[in-house]
Amino acid sequence: ATVGGLLSFRGLFNWLHPKIYIPTMLGGPLFQILFFTNVGRFSGVESDSFFVVGNAVQVCAMSSIYGMTMTIANERYFRTLSSLLATSANRFALFLGRAMPPIANGLLVSTFGFAVGVAFLDFRPPASSFTPLAIVVLVTVVSCTALGMLLGSIGLRARDVFFASNLMYFLTLLFCGTNVPLEALPGWMQSIGRSLPLTHGIEAARDVAGGAAFGEVSGLVWTELFIGCVYAVGAYVLFRVFEVEGRRRASL
Repeated sequence: ATVGGLLSFRGLFNWLHPKIYIPTMLGGPLFQILFFTNVGRFSGVESDSFFVVGNAVQVCAMSSIYGMTMTIANERYFRTLSSLLATSANRFALFLGRAMPPIANGLLVSTFGFAVGVAFLDFRPPASSFTPLAIVVLVTVVSCTALGMLLGSIGLRARDVFFASNLMYFLTLLFCGTNVPLEALPGWMQSIGRSLPLTHGIEAARDVAGGAAFGEVSGLVWTELFIGCVYAVGAYVLFRVFEVEGRRRASL
């Protein structure tokens, strides 16, 4: 499953060359973190750490949402979906294998985001927070990738899922407490934010970076993981429904 996912990832993307990958997957997060942190400094609302952690975790969506959506939806646009579904390969294994590269890439991008905070901004987390912070980020990246899976599955039928993935990326900046404290948002936005990946992961990462023990944020981490599982199950169900419907209507 992992080998198949890696081959698919390499075959479906044309930005893996360094001259495209670096400005796309690293340049964007770099300027996003610098921009929002400096806006935060000017406003005096929160510390550098608030904005660095929020954006360093959120930028994993560059891979987790965009990458995972394209990994599934591009099978249709590149006309390889019919060949893929003609095989007897386990569909769960296909899903899992295709999720591995975006998860790994999302971890890399988030790690780069934290490095930007250390190198250029006033972000100095205690050394004891490194391991729990890595666990929190891993769970959050997995959960966010599940959201990308759901959008990708919808892309098997929708005409333009890439608009949805772009919209979802920017909505996570607004609804997930990335740059505005969740409690400062209107109630309806808080409700939406708490049902999305990233929200609880960002909150847990901020607490851990501030010196909290992992046990103190375990509830947030489990909630983040549960939300990711819900989105993953929804994605898998939609994938199978659209597969069966596509066979019935000869519309793959």
